[in-house]
Amino acid sequence: MNTSKRLLVIALVWPEPASTAAGVRMMQLLEVFEQEGYFITIASAASRSEYSFDFSTTKYTTAAIKMNDASFNEFVKQLDPSVVLFDRFLTEEQFGWRVAENCPNAVRMLDTEDLHSLRHVREQCFKKEIPFTTDAWLADDKTKREIASIYRCDLSLIISSYELELLTDLIKIDKSLLLLLPFMVNEITDTTVWKTFDERKDFLFIGGGKHIPNIDAIKCLKTIIWPLIHQQLPEAKLHIYGAYLPQQVMEMHNPKEGFVVQGRAVDVNEVMQNAKVCLAPLRFGAGIKGKLLSAMQNGTPSVTTTIGAEGMHGILDWNGYIENDHTAFVEAAVRLYTTQLTWQTAQQQGKTLINTLYAKKGLKSILANRIVEIERNLVAHRAQNFTGALLQHQTMTATKFMSKWIEEKNRG
Repeated sequence: MNTSKRLLVIALVWPEPASTAAGVRMMQLLEVFEQEGYFITIASAASRSEYSFDFSTTKYTTAAIKMNDASFNEFVKQLDPSVVLFDRFLTEEQFGWRVAENCPNAVRMLDTEDLHSLRHVREQCFKKEIPFTTDAWLADDKTKREIASIYRCDLSLIISSYELELLTDLIKIDKSLLLLLPFMVNEITDTTVWKTFDERKDFLFIGGGKHIPNIDAIKCLKTIIWPLIHQQLPEAKLHIYGAYLPQQVMEMHNPKEGFVVQGRAVDVNEVMQNAKVCLAPLRFGAGIKGKLLSAMQNGTPSVTTTIGAEGMHGILDWNGYIENDHTAFVEAAVRLYTTQLTWQTAQQQGKTLINTLYAKKGLKSILANRIVEIERNLVAHRAQNFTGALLQHQTMTATKFMSKWIEEKNRG
């Protein structure tokens, strides 16, 4: 391993790949850097949970860091990373100015996961029962913070093609600062390992309970969609899986109605392959949905909404149906569940999507090549990003002294 190639990941939380799509995403990125010969350190100010990934099984180094504390300055200076990856814009806001000040030659990268501001504004609009508009998104303070963070970094990884278009077409961010990088998974070559139509039964929803769009989708299933499906398919069940499901969801468990709240899935692939159809009636959110990608990987057709499928299929057909109307959603779910040819066609469309848009091999090369390109031309790359330089100057002045004030206050 080349120790001159050092990656520091500043994680918002310790990755939980068995619980969250964000955790899966982080492990995929770490795999790319490891294969490119980087010495990897993962640092976080968060506490570990019992489901945090056990990095002692890897060659990676871990470190606990503190927010608003000068100890980070010495830590990052000694580590002297060649690349720093901020896990979501909140970590860049907190630690970005310290990295820029102590390791000015390190490439600063941001993994947005999804545009948090987009998810936030859509949720606010949904709660207020008003249509989402890009004007509302542009006007929100969180949007300004997130966009400023993107400008301050040398490269931002964007997971959704829709979000890339927002940033380039609406805000006019230069494409040299952005890289479309969805989830990276193995190509599907052998579909004979999948359970067949006749070997599967029941419906499935899976999603973490800390993610508000998931809780809303479960409520929608419980109160609107599932009663209509159950009426037509009384023998079928809907299994609800997810880590950290709140009490209000656990109390929805009702086997007599075929609504079975299972909680955390021990093996996502296993439960996905046992199910015949995945349901995801997401009414707000952002990014691309790990649950729907997992469905494709396991040959499980899905019914979702425009929000659910957003940025996930380009011009290709969906592996099932995209319906926003509840009645149409129910009809599509029943059709997939009962019509073998329709189900098999949808399954094949999922395979095409995985192999066309999410194949790991090609995406890893694209990421690795872009990093090398930026490293070789870092001075010129930053010179072209005047907005970033301006924001870096202003932010280092404002955030730096606010952080120092908090530091002094804590010391006192």
